[in-house]
Amino acid sequence: MKDASLDADTDEKPVYIISVAAELSGLHPQTLRIYERKGLLGPRRTTGGNRRYCAQDIEKLKRIQDLTRNGINLEGVRKILELEEAIADLQRELEYARHNAEMHIKEIHRQYRRDLVPVRSAKLPIRQTSQAKELLFLIEIWNQRNGKSFYVK
Repeated sequence: MKDASLDADTDEKPVYIISVAAELSGLHPQTLRIYERKGLLGPRRTTGGNRRYCAQDIEKLKRIQDLTRNGINLEGVRKILELEEAIADLQRELEYARHNAEMHIKEIHRQYRRDLVPVRSAKLPIRQTSQAKELLFLIEIWNQRNGKSFYVK
């Protein structure tokens, strides 16, 4: 079984030169240079200045190719890629917030267990508010009409 952290490292490791990246993506090397100039792609550079592409770059090239084949111009592609990245960031933030909320909820539930005290099934006193008095009055009337004892004082 593969380790997910190793896959992430492999995806981000810039290992492909421009000709290999072009071949893997099905594009011409000059197209990759154009995409870089337009800000669609940012390959890493070696100390000698040569471009190096990673697996994520290849996937991004394929995504750009799909969008341009569907008639979207390069500026539209750039905006779509920005929005997709923003959505991915927001989804990660949401997942993080959900995880934190779940952890806080679990902690609160653990505290409830310590704070709860068992109560016998005896009747608990009713607070004497105007609504409670009205409810007791209605219960008395119901008991008288039905000959049953719904609630005993």
